Amino acid sequence: MRTLGAVCALAVLLAGCSVGPNYRRPVVAAPETHRGQLEPAEAASFADQPWWEVFGDPVLQQLIDEALRSNLDLQAAAARVEQARNFVTVARSDVFPQIGYQGDASRQRVGGDTFNSFVGVFNLAWELDVWGRIRRLTEAARADYLGTEDARRGVMLSLVSAVAQAYFELLDLDAELDIARRTTVAFDDTLHLFTRRFEGGVASRLEVVRAEAARADSAAAIPELERLIVLKENQIAVLLGRAPEAIPRGAALDRQTMPPATPPGLPSALLERRPDVRQAEQAVVAANATVGVTVANFFPRIGLTSFYGEQSDEIENLVKGGGSIWAIAGQAAGPIFQGGRLLGGYRAARAAWDEAVALYERTALDAFREVSDTLTTQQKLTAVRDERERQVASLTTAVRLAQTRYDSGLAYYFEVIDAQQELFPAELLLARTRRDQLIATVVLYRALGGGWELPTDAWSMPPPSR
Repeated sequence: MRTLGAVCALAVLLAGCSVGPNYRRPVVAAPETHRGQLEPAEAASFADQPWWEVFGDPVLQQLIDEALRSNLDLQAAAARVEQARNFVTVARSDVFPQIGYQGDASRQRVGGDTFNSFVGVFNLAWELDVWGRIRRLTEAARADYLGTEDARRGVMLSLVSAVAQAYFELLDLDAELDIARRTTVAFDDTLHLFTRRFEGGVASRLEVVRAEAARADSAAAIPELERLIVLKENQIAVLLGRAPEAIPRGAALDRQTMPPATPPGLPSALLERRPDVRQAEQAVVAANATVGVTVANFFPRIGLTSFYGEQSDEIENLVKGGGSIWAIAGQAAGPIFQGGRLLGGYRAARAAWDEAVALYERTALDAFREVSDTLTTQQKLTAVRDERERQVASLTTAVRLAQTRYDSGLAYYFEVIDAQQELFPAELLLARTRRDQLIATVVLYRALGGGWELPTDAWSMPPPSR
């Protein structure tokens, strides 16, 4: 018993010792400022805001809030988090004594005598985690859990972004459909005019067929846009966890407010904000802990086993006796020759750690690239939109002037048709540029890890204050 006590005391003394490397975050060289950032780098970031302060359309806010409550991918991600959380409990359980029970009943005949034998015992097995093997396993499981939690936050952020992007694309399709219908009506008027002139003998067949072609070109876009609108509505409905159906709209595309200058914040803070970067780091933590497990496998496992109970030839005596059988033992088991199994496992774990570090660094670099790409896109789209608006304004004036010249007998109607045919694609391009500007805001919010300060259970829009 003294020896057993000494073993237990030694286990307690060594309990704080875990073999294998302790985790240190891999060094990622973060730039001083994001490429494409106009103002000096500062701590405040666009990502600090909750999503309902970024997207001001009340209808869009309601759609996002519904998606966060009902999206099936998000529900699956929440279930994965719950699985990972319980796996931590499973891994940690081995550090505690494992207590069970056992009962046996037998009847046998030896010679001319028949014997009954009943046994009931409680047993205990306890692995003393001298080398930290169980603690490293628990560390790896906890890192997997935290990585799964970060993955869920990534799904939430991606869901917010996907709904917002699809909504702006839907508004763009609405705007393009309106442009196509207005243009078709204008070309209808032209075709009717030329048809009457041709029937009256004052116009040629050439004018009629050109008007027909112009009208058909714009009219063909209408059913195609209507098809795309249904597809986009179906996409949003699935994101909301609904069957395909119509989706409500708020303000039109040209009425959506563009956000002011969006500070991206410090590049170094991006490593803390982005869910995918945080998830990649937890993969490094888990891989590091797994290396410790493979190192601990080289050392002997030390444990205690015992049982206590009663054995009798009468079953009622099992609960009356004072413990007729018991045993307690200490044990140690370790490897001597494994044919390279343990060394191979250690080397494989080290290689997995190297892989996790490389993926973490790559994820961080991709994060910096995405922010830089989107900042540049935002800046350039502003210039593009300004020019598109000038183009549409000029072509609108050209259509009006051509109509005035034609009404005054100073020009042929071909001038009006040519001006209308140039205005139609210019209006489409302007609508798409407005869409791209709004989507660039969505992409930047996602790239910065938007809403990172929100607790996981606080991503739904708060109720309106009374």
